[in-house]
Amino acid sequence: MLTLDLALILSGILALGIGAQWLAWYLKQPSILFLLLIGILIGPILGFFNPDETMGDLLFPFISLGVAVILFEGSLTLEFHEVKSHGRVVQMLVSVGVLVTITIVAITAYFLFDMDPKIAILFGALVCVTGPTVIVPILRSVRPNKNISNILRWEGIIIDPIGAIAVVLVYEYIISGGSGDHALLVFGKILLVSFLIGMIGAYILAQLFKRHLIPEYLRNVFALAYVLLLFSISNHIEHESGLLTVTILGVALANWPKFEKDDLLDFKESLSLLLISVLFIVLAARLNLDSLLSIGIPSLILLAVVMFVARPASVWASSIGSKLKFNEKLMLSWIGPRGIVAAAISSLFAIKLAEYDLAGTEYLVPLVFVVIIGTVLIQSLGAKPIGNLLKVREASDNGVLIIGSNPVALKVAQSLRDSGYDVVMAHNNYTNISRARMEGVKTYFGNPVSDHADRNLDLIGFGHLFAMSMDRELNTLCEINYRHVFGKKNIYRLRYNDDNSKKNERQERTDYWQSAWLFGEGINYGKLASMIANNAKIKITNITDSYSYEQYRADNKNYIALYMIDKNGSLKVFSSETGKNIPSGTKIIALVHDPENKKNIPNDNPANKGQKKLKTLADKEKKLDD
Repeated sequence: MLTLDLALILSGILALGIGAQWLAWYLKQPSILFLLLIGILIGPILGFFNPDETMGDLLFPFISLGVAVILFEGSLTLEFHEVKSHGRVVQMLVSVGVLVTITIVAITAYFLFDMDPKIAILFGALVCVTGPTVIVPILRSVRPNKNISNILRWEGIIIDPIGAIAVVLVYEYIISGGSGDHALLVFGKILLVSFLIGMIGAYILAQLFKRHLIPEYLRNVFALAYVLLLFSISNHIEHESGLLTVTILGVALANWPKFEKDDLLDFKESLSLLLISVLFIVLAARLNLDSLLSIGIPSLILLAVVMFVARPASVWASSIGSKLKFNEKLMLSWIGPRGIVAAAISSLFAIKLAEYDLAGTEYLVPLVFVVIIGTVLIQSLGAKPIGNLLKVREASDNGVLIIGSNPVALKVAQSLRDSGYDVVMAHNNYTNISRARMEGVKTYFGNPVSDHADRNLDLIGFGHLFAMSMDRELNTLCEINYRHVFGKKNIYRLRYNDDNSKKNERQERTDYWQSAWLFGEGINYGKLASMIANNAKIKITNITDSYSYEQYRADNKNYIALYMIDKNGSLKVFSSETGKNIPSGTKIIALVHDPENKKNIPNDNPANKGQKKLKTLADKEKKLDD
């Protein structure tokens, strides 16, 4: 009966965790907020779940192994060349900014809670980390300008493993004794053991993968078992060195030459999602409400210092000499939510440090939870009004993700780029994607609905999807996959010449997901390709009080209206659902063919050759798609 009860409790926690993840996805908010609130609700508030009683001796190993996997997965994303390639402000935020934050927060915690200095520094290191899982949902909701979005996104990605390393190093220093020759010797041994096992372990795993000594289907589970084994061996050789070992292992593999880590990351991210869902509910359920209430007003003062002193000081120190405007610095100062690393590691360290009798250890977990919940909740709710007040929000999500890489898709992408909009072409046709890249269009080579695309496609500021691939199934999958991201009304599909022909059963099944026809129901790929081959040009026309849309249509007999730009600079796509009333002040961007250009075109004219070339390229792409 006890086993059944335990199984029921654990399966219920897993269900709640996945439910919290879904709710976060649906509401476009950081999942950690819902996980922690659910844990606090079923634990200390309602008393349904007591992790210490339910899990007993398994609790500590579960938390330890869970944190080890999270640290390894996070460190696996730290590529040194990425740090150099994303601007001086990002580099300063993950170096100088980290030191500024740790210093201010540690001093504040020391004076407010009479902490041991070492615990205060550990707390400062814990709350200096943001992370992409909490940053990205806020950015997608707020839509700040490119400068702000890029800085915050890459800060979150890079600082996650750097902060983890800092936290683990401070912790290792504390457990070594923290002062004296003996303590330094112990700390040095921990560093040496962790570095040797981590680097040797990375070399062995890299060689096993490179030489294909591990079959493809075993790689992910082998890597998981390998990480946990190294963690345990390291702890056995030198007490508490395991966390640093797996962190060094992840960083080494992330920067190992020609080490294919994408599949490994996919698996680790899925596993981390499962672990995080369960782990954070368990950790929150262990929270002592009396401890939380006892810190009262001082905890709110500390939260205010983190948000309104430490974060702005970090941003201002990191942006010295940059071209950031004053209002952009203020917005960067506002958005700095704390996330996964702080929540996971603080609880584990609080358990381990309890035996060292250091003042303030009991405050670690409740204070970290106050900072996480406070920053995520306040900054999420306040980001839009603050962004509007500072005038740093984009008017709308005007960026366009184009699925497909055929010549017509490239022409549309170029016109959008020339009109000042962000555009990315995504497809798995290397030849055409390379051609688009050489033309100066941003591209993504790969499957647009893969886990790799989820990690690498930066869609902040993007609000439209054009499904223009000649692979209908791929178009449908993209429409389904991105419907929640962009909304059904902002997803369009290009019609192909045979879309009106008799459909097979598979095509009929996809009709349910089919979106509005791109550029109108009567427009298809063949018509666009023909006009482009016959030297049609992209033209911009202003609709005014004296020159209406009706007059525009009368003056242009051979044209295809692509999209329009309203008075506010927002992109409006012509589709099967577009009305005929175009207001004054609108710019119409259209593919226009002057009939005079078509007169007396000989058979060997380049226009005819161009049309044949377009058809050949399209046929090649279709064969590759098939």
